Amino acid sequence: MLRVRPVHFTSRMEPWEQLLTALGLAKTTDDGAWREFDAGAGRLALHQVEAGAPNDGTTVFGVEVGDVAEFARRTSIAGQETGTTSAELTGTDHGESCRITGPDGFSFLADKAAHGANCADADPALAVVGVWFTPEPAAAAQTLRDIGARYRPVPDDDETADFTAKNGGVLMVRPASGTPRSGLGFEYDGDLDALRDRLTVGGLEAGVTEEAFSRTLHVANPDADSQTPAASLHVPPTLWISKRRIEGSGNGVPDDA
Repeated sequence: MLRVRPVHFTSRMEPWEQLLTALGLAKTTDDGAWREFDAGAGRLALHQVEAGAPNDGTTVFGVEVGDVAEFARRTSIAGQETGTTSAELTGTDHGESCRITGPDGFSFLADKAAHGANCADADPALAVVGVWFTPEPAAAAQTLRDIGARYRPVPDDDETADFTAKNGGVLMVRPASGTPRSGLGFEYDGDLDALRDRLTVGGLEAGVTEEAFSRTLHVANPDADSQTPAASLHVPPTLWISKRRIEGSGNGVPDDA
């Protein structure tokens, strides 16, 4: 199995839970400083940190798998064949994981899924999106193929690449200069205006914009008003929810979102 499951670090757990609930995610795990939320496709974990921590407001790219050792074995074989990806088992504070590293030096974890199918109470139209920003998009895309993600073809003549995970969620590669980094967003296979109205009724600031590639819903980022030094560097003012990408619909995520 393969499921998209980024981890977002924040000192603002309650505003984030309010936002995710309004978006239609269902809370499936609540261990205080660690909470998990299911979308119709994919899962997002919140990890509480102290205000002002260097990682406050950051998202870590990540996936879940069923059998970590078998996933590591298969990914390692695929990576050796392509010369692109390394995969090694590693111990973490939550058990054994597999660390995947791409040729640009970007690495992420594949953790064992704590529970199986996504919660039926989640909005089925919503998908969690993990984004890999990199100066080497072609190589990053190959790494995602090596881990078993399914390429989602769209006829764009650019360096972007979209993938879906068998058990839910979307992974995107986007070209960007500088150090490789993670991004977080959502896709919605439904009426963005209705979703905007739902968020507004819930007391959240949201608006739909007509972008060059598609319509995108932007909602205020709960971390954006944090006064931490980290926030001034990496926290975008809004989170984006794009219309589900289909053939010919453009690249589906704002640049450097």
